[in-house]
Amino acid sequence: MKWNLALALATPLALLGCKESAPPPVPQASATTVTAPASDAMPVLALGDSLFAGYGLGPGESYPARLEAALNSHGVRVRVVNAGVSGDTTADGLARVDFVLSGMKAKPVLAIISLGGNDMLRAVPPAETRKNLAAILAKFQAAKVPVVLLQLLAAPNLGKEYGDQFNPIYPALAKQYGATLVPFWLAPLQGHPELLQSDHIHPTVMGIDKLVAATVDRVSGALPKKPH
Repeated sequence: MKWNLALALATPLALLGCKESAPPPVPQASATTVTAPASDAMPVLALGDSLFAGYGLGPGESYPARLEAALNSHGVRVRVVNAGVSGDTTADGLARVDFVLSGMKAKPVLAIISLGGNDMLRAVPPAETRKNLAAILAKFQAAKVPVVLLQLLAAPNLGKEYGDQFNPIYPALAKQYGATLVPFWLAPLQGHPELLQSDHIHPTVMGIDKLVAATVDRVSGALPKKPH
């Protein structure tokens, strides 16, 4: 499945989508450096769509992979498991949460979630998107896994009414479930077409690195502190 997110930044950027037949991949640990993460690395789960799956990028170039590398380079020992599936909606993400968690060798100490773009692309009613995201967050809350929630914004062409319903979903749910919110996490790509691939849709490696730089501190701050 190919996932493309319908987004609009201050300059025109529409991420359009389609589906291709392919089975969902089993979650894999990110390949970030030649040296594998230390054996005491904390497992972190990245649950999302093509922006996590690394569409159009090589091994070790996805957002989860580069985030892992950035954290490890600062002495924060993590192993980020990339559970990004191209084409996923919030309903798809909800349907596989249990599978993803059961497929991990150890319970994650943190989950990073970026879902909802494909809902917007298909004009799924925001109430349904909110319901699905709430159910996902409730599952992590029940499992006592803290969450970093990456906010998306509705494309202006969907109209003010849709945006007024969609855009508040993320901050409201972050507050309700005690998640760490990253406001509109794609903002670093705004006005920088050079940070996009030739499809004018997905970030290049440089674009991914901008996203990592803008989010790494919040992710690090949401990780549990190991006792000295």
